[in-house]
Amino acid sequence: MIAPTMRIGVDLGGTKTEAIALGTDGAVLSRRRVPSAQGSYSATIAVIKSLVEAVENELGRTGSVGIGIPGTISPATGLVKNANSTWLIGQPLDRDLADALGRPVRLANDADCFALSEASDGAGAGAATVFGVILGTGVGGGLVAHGRLISGPNAIAGEWGHNPLPWPTDAERPGPACYCGRHGCIETFLSGPGLARDHGTGQAADQLAAAAEAGDPAAEASLARYEDRLARALASVINLFDPHAIILGGGLSRMERLYRSVPARWSRWVFSDSVSTRLLPPLHGDSSGVRGAAWLW
Repeated sequence: MIAPTMRIGVDLGGTKTEAIALGTDGAVLSRRRVPSAQGSYSATIAVIKSLVEAVENELGRTGSVGIGIPGTISPATGLVKNANSTWLIGQPLDRDLADALGRPVRLANDADCFALSEASDGAGAGAATVFGVILGTGVGGGLVAHGRLISGPNAIAGEWGHNPLPWPTDAERPGPACYCGRHGCIETFLSGPGLARDHGTGQAADQLAAAAEAGDPAAEASLARYEDRLARALASVINLFDPHAIILGGGLSRMERLYRSVPARWSRWVFSDSVSTRLLPPLHGDSSGVRGAAWLW
């Protein structure tokens, strides 16, 4: 029987899978992180199962389990769709995990979990409307209004990563190929792999930021292109949703310069005489989504 005194959240990312256990007061009881299983559905289930069991063995009790995934469960089929971890697509992940763990589980999009966490008691606490952004192996988003996660009939609210990059230059057309079958998706430009591909040397975002800080002109040019693209992409969200706060998550959210340079750029694209939207780093770190997953129960 599931003990109501502990909630376990799992964040299934492209490069890492993290589990957290929260007490009823939100205090962190345990946290574990391991590399994600690449390319294997069965190995992904095994990794999640082992993490949950390790946490429960450490604490000596069981808990409810919520999981943030890079995609969502299709309301039409009950199977995973829209996952950049493509081996999950078409699989009954919630049912298979329930069987593996011997209890019901709740799944939600990882960006939705992140947005809910930060809007509840994170950087967006007190803001009436929040757009939570994942900038990592993939690019996603979640929308929160007045403390409630916005969802729709297609389970894709906030999925800005697969809109085309707004106001593209000639050099950005048709854009890189995306796993979704199209070209020029926001994700292909603003994800970690997208930034590395654009720069051309395979350097990670933190390495590029350090190189730019040290005066490397090529790194500075790559980051300036990235910031301009992020400003355009977020401006399109501001034009549509007009959030009070935008909170960045995922590995690229650690680049401190984004919070200065992007708002300085986006006013050119926002349809307003001024822009009061705040661009904020996550209060709970770049893996805040794992907390949101725990709060699915």
